[in-house]
Parts: sequence; C-alpha cells; structure tokens
Amino acid sequence: MALPTRKKSETVNGAEPPAVPLHIQVRETIRRQVKEGALIDKTGRLMTEAELGKHFGVSRITIRNAIAPLVSEGMFARERGRGTFLRSNQPENWVGRLMGFSETIRDAGYHAGAKVLQQGMTNRHDAEVREQLQERAVWQLKRLRLADDTPIAIEHAFYPPDIGLELEKRDLTSIIMYRVFEEELGHPIKEAKQTIGASLADSASAKLLGVKAGSPLLAIERLTLGTGGRPLELLRSVYLPDYFRLSISLTRHS
Repeated sequence: MALPTRKKSETVNGAEPPAVPLHIQVRETIRRQVKEGALIDKTGRLMTEAELGKHFGVSRITIRNAIAPLVSEGMFARERGRGTFLRSNQPENWVGRLMGFSETIRDAGYHAGAKVLQQGMTNRHDAEVREQLQERAVWQLKRLRLADDTPIAIEHAFYPPDIGLELEKRDLTSIIMYRVFEEELGHPIKEAKQTIGASLADSASAKLLGVKAGSPLLAIERLTLGTGGRPLELLRSVYLPDYFRLSISLTRHS
C-alpha cells in the first residue's frame, strides 16, 4: 500500500495537513509490515531507500527520516556496504507481558529454533533451584536457542518432575512452552518474577554462541508461577546483547 507524498507546505484536497507527519506514518507502516514479514528478504535485509520510496510513493528524505528512529531504537542495524538489517531485539520491550523465547522471536519475524544440550531428571542442582521450585529432584532442560539458525541464547530451565515428564513427550526444539503450560497441561500462568543482570561468557558458552570467552552476555533468571502460586519453571538464560534490548516502562506518582 502506497502512502500519499506531500511536501511540508502542501495540503491534501485543500484541507489542513494531517496531524501525523508523513515520515511518522511511513515509519509505523514499515514497523508493522516488517513484523508481518514484508519489506525484508530472507536474510533480514530491508529494501533500499530508493525501493522503499517507490513502494510508498514518497521521497528518499521521507524514507530516511522514517528509518532513522527505527535504527536508533534497535529494530534495525545499518551495516556499511551491505544495507540495513532487521535485528531480533525489537520485541523485547518489556512492559509487563510475559512471553517465552519462541513467542518473542516469532513476533520479530524470525524462525525460532533450538538444539537440546541436556535434559532429564536430576538432583544435582543448587540450593536456589531446590528452594524456588520446592522440589528435591527436578527435571531440567538446557537448550541452545536459535533465530533463523543463528545461535543467540542458551537457556537452562528447571521444572517440577510431573511437568518435566510431560514436556519430555513433546518436541523440545519447537515447543512454545507457556502455551503448552496453559492449553495442554492445565497450568494457567499467574505471573513471573524476573531478574536481569550481566555476565561474561565462559569457554563453553562462548563456543556455543560463536563469541570469544569473556565476551559480555545478558543474564536473566525468571521464576514462573501458576495461579495457585505453584512454581512451574525456573529459567536461567544468557543472551547475546546484540540481539536483545530491554525497555521497561516506568511511572512516577506524586
């Protein structure tokens, strides 16, 4: 769909210009269409400014003004000599909505995948896992998480035995965990308590993620609780910081 082109001083059908500037209209249309899988190729490369100008029927200056904020906020990254590319960090704007990795990545227009590194029952877990899940033995799942086949995170999750043994029956490379909790296992989710920090990649993590040992990583721990307050999952994850951006809405009351 093309948007009407208009100079700053122009009016539409003799009326006053619309309240929303044209470059903002274009920006939000780009944001929406990219999330729907349009305007980018299979590598995530955005159409050129000239192509976008032709697509929307606007000037290159309007396109440039529309894209610049999307780059600043982290939706796109510019690579010299190659173009502008979609980054998978865009949907990680945390304003209270609980989403799993697969939901987050798919929302960004990527294919979410996983490689299982470790799974099964264990009692060789630390005291914090035991305390938070309230179980002496737990079922664990450690996975390398992928966005379009690119490794971007490592997740190590712990579950009560009854939940873990149910999860074991499913495809753990494509499972949408929270949907399975609620729609298949009958465990409605009430809330999650999440801690965000920083860590450095050890040699094993660095090899899996394709970075140097000692590289900075984003570290997250999340305890997910059911409606009755029962712990359902304790998740410990590390992410490549280039792929995830945290934007948290804050309010101040007088």
